[in-house]
Amino acid sequence: MRHLRTAIHSQIDTIEGKRQFTRLSTRAICLKGSDILMLYTQRYHDYSLPGGGLDTGEDIEVGLVRELVEETGANNISVVSSFGIYEEYRPWYRPGFDIQHMISYCYVCEVDKELGKTSFESHEVNNGMRPEWVNIFDTIAHNEETILNSPKKGMSIIRETYLLKLIAKELIKS
Repeated sequence: MRHLRTAIHSQIDTIEGKRQFTRLSTRAICLKGSDILMLYTQRYHDYSLPGGGLDTGEDIEVGLVRELVEETGANNISVVSSFGIYEEYRPWYRPGFDIQHMISYCYVCEVDKELGKTSFESHEVNNGMRPEWVNIFDTIAHNEETILNSPKKGMSIIRETYLLKLIAKELIKS
């Protein structure tokens, strides 16, 4: 799978000598024309691709489908192709580690437009997360506005906006 980018969060001055752990995750790219299936999170006022952490030993595509079903209620999922790997180093604020090294495996998927019932985790419910089909260009503009003006923004918005721009450039027919 191609490597898309390695990003180091602005709060990290160096990764050398830091205690870090690796988290493997997935991101689903589901398109219908210029609409894309996204997760809106009220707490952070941003949009992100559906996906999440892989369980220990879990196959990447199995985890991708599991996360897509849990977070969006998607039906008739088929993994079409790999899109790439986005790697990032983020600050970690819990005891034992200084840095989280996250590797996100991104795949293009086909799903039905109509979504079923979600199975959000409690923190996702508390953060006001909901799946939505939205225009990809509107989503990019929304996230860029949040990056510039919102004190609520989360750490993932830079990754998500980078991926959205790349998806629009490479996968949306003009």
